Amino acid sequence: MLSSQDKIKHLYWRSGFGLSPEEWKKAQDLTLQSHIKHIFNTAAKAGNIKSEIQERSEAEFKKLSKEERKALLKKEKQLVIKQNAEWVVRMSDKSESAFLEKMSLFWHGHFACITKRSKHANQQLNTIRTHALGNFRTFVHAIAKDVSMIRFLNNQQNKKRSPNENFARELMELFTIGRGHYSEQDIKEAARAFTGWSSDFRGDFVFKKRHHDYGQKTFMGKTGDFDGGDIIDIILDRPETASFICQKIYRFFINEKINEQRLAKLSKRFHNSDYDIKDLMVHIFSSDWFYDKENVGTKIKSPLELLAGIMRTFDVNFKTEDSILFVEKALGQVLFKPPNVAGWAEGKNWIDNSTLMIRLNLVAFLFQATDINFKIKEEFESKKRNKAVRKIKADIDLKPLLNQYTDSNENETFEHLSQYLIQGNFKVKLKNLQPYLAKSDQENFIKSLALRLMSLPEYQVC
Repeated sequence: MLSSQDKIKHLYWRSGFGLSPEEWKKAQDLTLQSHIKHIFNTAAKAGNIKSEIQERSEAEFKKLSKEERKALLKKEKQLVIKQNAEWVVRMSDKSESAFLEKMSLFWHGHFACITKRSKHANQQLNTIRTHALGNFRTFVHAIAKDVSMIRFLNNQQNKKRSPNENFARELMELFTIGRGHYSEQDIKEAARAFTGWSSDFRGDFVFKKRHHDYGQKTFMGKTGDFDGGDIIDIILDRPETASFICQKIYRFFINEKINEQRLAKLSKRFHNSDYDIKDLMVHIFSSDWFYDKENVGTKIKSPLELLAGIMRTFDVNFKTEDSILFVEKALGQVLFKPPNVAGWAEGKNWIDNSTLMIRLNLVAFLFQATDINFKIKEEFESKKRNKAVRKIKADIDLKPLLNQYTDSNENETFEHLSQYLIQGNFKVKLKNLQPYLAKSDQENFIKSLALRLMSLPEYQVC
């Protein structure tokens, strides 16, 4: 069985991005149930994200010159990068709800959508934050009216005379019930129901009556004058939808290898609660089996989990937003820019020849703040930019970590630090790291020890 310390560590890595050194020290004085209650209470208090977007009317936009429009688009792009960086900082900020940020990251990958305008990015993230621990049925209704989603999946072009099936197809295949539970005819009928669901120039949802098909539709065995909301409700009435969503939650928060009996019970609970996400997550984190050894230290950290965890440990402060963006690109996960509508492939898909060495050496790169000579993934790169060398500009504050070991000898420091940083059933031996450790003073010893521990393959999992 896991010790209480290991259970707490497991909870905070799966529900968030690990604990800072100060948090880790304080955490051991509270019970596991106290921590579960704390993460939900903190998430409930978190508010929406404010934006510095400047609104322009369509008439004002049309008056702009070609160069002014180009400058405006460039500013929009930079604002999205800023929103991206601010989200990463919230993931690592001890004053924020790491659990809400983790839930938002999960749903951002589930309702995957590339967002290019800052207002749309802000709107979608706030929609996700509002519903991340709420009711999934309400959540899907809100996402169906999200302007980023409407534009990304071409529902702007979904009109009575020429239905566009993109959103209807992905709604069923990826967002709700999954393949095998609907027909091609269901997709066509659902597309008709979503005709007229559009947006205006300012980026707000509008229902365009003249483009809506008010005719009778037959969908999943039911017939009526359905609109998009009716289609969503029919889908969510099916228990297969609860099973599909619980599968994704299971793989993300528990284990990529699904225990079918547990999944069946979770799915039944989720469906019977009419899709209460908070109830489902409280049940998962409170279950004894969640802390079974088979579920601990088995999940490969996503790039953002890895990055935010490092930032929490070393109190990393990136000097530029582009530095954060560069790390995301190098590791293969950029916020507001998933690879496709299916989202990011998790698990072993995070590791390949281009990312493994970067992941293992990321802490060293942050410490050294030197030019980094490697190529980032081509899908994130512009042909006009140098693909090889970048510099990560960041400040690291070691004091919070150092303060935990002022009176510890070498062996005690190693035992405590390795327990804090390494998860799962891995046993790291001090003698194997000795040749790489600085012994001139306690500060250099702790710094070099932390760097070596976080450069181990064992640190890549949680």
